[in-house]
Amino acid sequence: MAPAPAPPRDLADRYAAVRRATVDLTRALTPEDMVVQSMPDASPAKWHLAHTSWFFEHFVLQAHLPEYPLFHERYCYLFNSYYYTVGAMHARPSRGLLSRPTVAEILKYRSHVDAHIAKLLLTRAGDPAIAALITLGLNHEQQHQELLLTDIKHLFSCNPLLPAYQKARERPRGASTPLQFFSHAGGIGETGYAGNAFCFDNELPRHSTLIPPHAMASRLITNTEYRDFIKDGGYTTPALWLSDGWATVQREGWQRPIYWQEDLQSEFTLAGVTPLAPNAPVVHVSAYEADAFARWAGARLPTEFEWEAWTHSMEMEGNLLEAGYLHPLPGAVPHSRPVQMCGDAWEWTQSAYAPYPGFKPAAGSIGEYNGKFMCNQLVLRGGSCVTPKTHIRASYRNFFYPDARWQFTGIRLAKDA
Repeated sequence: MAPAPAPPRDLADRYAAVRRATVDLTRALTPEDMVVQSMPDASPAKWHLAHTSWFFEHFVLQAHLPEYPLFHERYCYLFNSYYYTVGAMHARPSRGLLSRPTVAEILKYRSHVDAHIAKLLLTRAGDPAIAALITLGLNHEQQHQELLLTDIKHLFSCNPLLPAYQKARERPRGASTPLQFFSHAGGIGETGYAGNAFCFDNELPRHSTLIPPHAMASRLITNTEYRDFIKDGGYTTPALWLSDGWATVQREGWQRPIYWQEDLQSEFTLAGVTPLAPNAPVVHVSAYEADAFARWAGARLPTEFEWEAWTHSMEMEGNLLEAGYLHPLPGAVPHSRPVQMCGDAWEWTQSAYAPYPGFKPAAGSIGEYNGKFMCNQLVLRGGSCVTPKTHIRASYRNFFYPDARWQFTGIRLAKDA
């Protein structure tokens, strides 16, 4: 988790850029947009702005700048997320009840924290412990940039007006390319981060893994292919579903991906309701839906170890946040290996989110960041259309509960050899 110490100016510039990018994502929003919470798993945009500032305030400034003046003594209670060793916190499902502090006050809070981080970097920039904490905080903030957009999308989808976050932008239509499978001979593979820059602790330690012979799909599953699954009775055939998945379908009344409209021809996006692009990847499906589709297609979901085996020499480039589409695009025509391994959609795997052999969480409260969630969740790989490009890498392990659908989650198939 500890990065190589960055040159002082580089770290200060990166800090300013990441913090500015978060605020920029809220410029299209009104104060009213930024207060509302649409479901317990989502948070108001205002809360994201405050929580990321609290992270720097508590873990960096209070720990390393003795003269730091707290902006408000109750903000630790309001904007702590899940760090129980830090103290009590406001209940997550009730974040939308916090009409105060106002958005304007939160922006002042951010400026207060930023000014003192700048002061700390002027005097203590060479301290590797401080550099490591700030770098962790910036990667944490980039996670919240993605969450801010997915939470706003869910919120706007709940509004009968179906408002748009941004103007519709023409997207490449893409050609219809047949789904292919590329073979992998298997063997002993290396899994986990291998560089000398930043990574999260759940990407370590790098270790050997037995990769069985298998085949990986050439691209992500498209809207057209998923619509065929629906029309063939995918949501009404219990034999396709895991037991918990079928129970969820029955309980929640699922009949299609969360943002698809009833006509199966259009979907809600961050640009409002738009026609369903036939060759673009299907997104906002749960692991249960991904697994059921795979069974219907005569395949399975890949393991995270198989997925990573395809990316060791691959450039992690694709349709990410900076492209500005904020929606998946059709993939390029595959040649000798799978495409769309980075960007567009987080890819569900069948792998449980569990510690790698020898994993040890960091000491203290910062150790609550990843390790305590290693239970009952599944790993996703690859990043999405709202993941910052400086945040993603081949070894990155995202994780969600199998019923989660509000993230840009998609499907890649695999087969046994």
